[in-house]
Amino acid sequence: MKTNGARLLESLGIPFELQEYEVDPDDLSALTVAKKIGMPPEQVFKTLLTTGGPNTYVFAVIPGDAELDFKKLARAAGLRKAEMVSLKEVQPLTGYIRGGVTVFGAKKPFPVFVDETAILFDKISVSAGTRGTQIILSPADYLRAAEAQTADLSKDASRPGEVKA
Repeated sequence: MKTNGARLLESLGIPFELQEYEVDPDDLSALTVAKKIGMPPEQVFKTLLTTGGPNTYVFAVIPGDAELDFKKLARAAGLRKAEMVSLKEVQPLTGYIRGGVTVFGAKKPFPVFVDETAILFDKISVSAGTRGTQIILSPADYLRAAEAQTADLSKDASRPGEVKA
């Protein structure tokens, strides 16, 4: 299925694969998507829309097995604070529904911050803009196409292999 995200990547000459999977509307978690497409959860990135206040929106793209650290995101984005956008605002702001949000082809080009762990992998997976379809591509190509910056965005407890002092 050709999505806006796929069309955008094609227009930029960026190689990618589309991976379709069966959607369970009761379980849209990135962990479930990772299982269904056969990739480790840390390589399946979820796209979250956050707000730093009135008319200030930022995409945070983090590993499927991680939790967003709002303080780290606010610091990276130069905001006083950051919090999730309410679910009812997601579609009007992005054009996408929960479980299908992507930065590609969103209604407005909000700033994009990607967890720095993305660059550790040969390939990452992100939503293609519809439930049931993922885009798999290199992190460098994703960062370039999304015009994204990398930052440490995940809560430390979810960092694989990290030892607490």
